[in-house]
This record gives sequence, structure tokens and C-alpha cells, in this order.
Amino acid sequence: MTPTAAAPATAGVATAGTTGVSTGVAAAAGSGVDEGVGLTALLVAAARAIESRRPDALARDPLAEHFVRAARASAHWPLHPRDVPPGADGADDPLWGRLGGYFALRTRALDDHLLRAAQLGTRQVVLLGAGLDARAHRLDWPSGTTVFELDRSRVLGFKQQVLDRIGARPTARRVPVACDLRLDWAAGLAAAGFRPGEPTAWLAEGLLLYLPAAAERRLIATVDRLSAAGSSLAYEVKLGMEPTAVRRNPVYLAARDRLGIDLLVLFDDEPRPDTAADLAARGWATTTHTPFEFTRHYGRGPRPEPDDALAANRWSFASRGPLPGPRRPEPASG
Repeated sequence: MTPTAAAPATAGVATAGTTGVSTGVAAAAGSGVDEGVGLTALLVAAARAIESRRPDALARDPLAEHFVRAARASAHWPLHPRDVPPGADGADDPLWGRLGGYFALRTRALDDHLLRAAQLGTRQVVLLGAGLDARAHRLDWPSGTTVFELDRSRVLGFKQQVLDRIGARPTARRVPVACDLRLDWAAGLAAAGFRPGEPTAWLAEGLLLYLPAAAERRLIATVDRLSAAGSSLAYEVKLGMEPTAVRRNPVYLAARDRLGIDLLVLFDDEPRPDTAADLAARGWATTTHTPFEFTRHYGRGPRPEPDDALAANRWSFASRGPLPGPRRPEPASG
């Protein structure tokens, strides 16, 4: 289904402890995404736009380029593989090649996870820190699926303005919920129509890396409390502070020097909780992977390199019941 195909209309933006958006949209173009963590949402959208133009694309997102061009900060970023500069000595460009390839691979792996959950009967999806994610529009959801998008009001406002301008229609019932995920967001989600008695597919893509440790623990406890049997959770983490040599990796330097995105400053530097162990103690089945396992699984994506900025990244999948879908890559050893 194309992004403009007929489908259930987007619900008004519900609020949870925020101000500025109640129903409809009030944000100006660029507001909420031109600085800080908001810029990373544009970075991922640009990577998805570039990936979408590849003949062997791992994932396609026809809406991504519209978000990138609508924001002042990203108005001149590349949107096509032909616009990506070559890396040194024949290597991938560290920004749009290697890091962009990581985002494309992550998108595909998490898309597949959510769609497997839907195929097994889950009709309630919650995107925690949804950003400019367009899964409610670009994935082929079964009839009756509701996708809740949780993020700050200004980010959701910018997103809604772009969606309205291009006439995009979701392929599921889309319910944006404005909230601060560092605080209490459960009440706002409930007010937006969330049903805790039904299985839920939760996704925290590119979120936990930026949260304080205490906020991560609260978020996981809330997900646990709201999850009925058959629910699943996919999330991304980074294993602690990286050594100096890794922090000088061209991926980090290119993002900082070319886009003004200092990822190392944005990442929370507190000791990280062991969320997989926490979930296991709460009765969830968990499995954890490196991104390189999915490179082997899909046949495309970043591969390990010396002093690797991606080496500490882990993608974890948890469920109350069997993990959705066919066998995944083997769990990471560390």
C-alpha cells in the first residue's frame, strides 16, 4: 500500500504531561527537530531515504525524504545514493555509508519483528520515542491494527504537519501521544485508547541510548506492567562508555563535523542498567544480538572494523511467550 492510499485516518495528538499540542498540529516546520536528539531523527530519516533509492534496499520509506526536506537543519542533506561521497581508500562514507547502512539494517530487523508479531495476532503496537518513524504508513498492517506513537509534542507536531502537507494516509489506525518518556507516560497512553489486557508489540528504537538510567528502568517497569501475555518488546542499547579510540571513530567525527550532531554528548553516560536481565527476572524470554549478526542474516549491512563505533550496540528482543516469528540469528556472546 502506498503512503497516500486510503486507510484509517490519523487520530488527533493526545497529550501526556506536555503542553503545546492537544488535537491537530501547531508546530512550525523545523520546530522540535532542528537540535539535540531531534536532529538524530532527521539523520535516521535521511538514511532511510537514501536506502529507499537503492535497488537492493533492505527497507523502503517513501515518506522519509519529505521529513528531511521540511526541516531547516537537513534541507540540503543527501537523499540518494549517488549523492553520498565516497569514503577514504574505497571504504564506505562513514556517515551516509556506514552509519546510514546501520540504520537501514536496524530498520529492516525491527520491521520484520513487528510484522511477525502482527502475523501472530498482535493488533496493538507502541512505538516508544517514535520520532519520524513512518511504520504506521509504510508497513502492510493487518486490519484492526492500532499504532501508538509516543514522543515529545513538538516532534509529533512537526511530523503531523509534514504528513498533512503531503496527504499521507496510514495503513493502520495511527494514534500519536505527546509525552516525555523520562516521566510518567502510561496515563496518557491509556487515555489515547491503549488496552493493557491485549498483547502489545513494543518498540524502543534509538531511545534508550539517550535516557538516564533511572528513566530506562522506569520505562521497562511500565512496559512490564502494561504487557499482557503474548506481548513483545524490541529495543536497542549500547554497552557502556566506549574507549577513547572508539570515540574518535570516523562515524562519530563525521556526524559531529558535517551535521553538528555530537552523538557522544547526546548518549547518556551513566552506567547502563542490564535491561535484558531485568526483563528475564520479570518472566520475559529475552535474546540479544549484535548488528553484525543481522548483516550476515540479510546479506547486507555494516561489518566489524577496528575501534568500531557500532561494536557496543546490541538489539534485544523480549516476549511474554514465544518470540514472534521464525528463528533469528544466534544470540551474541558478549
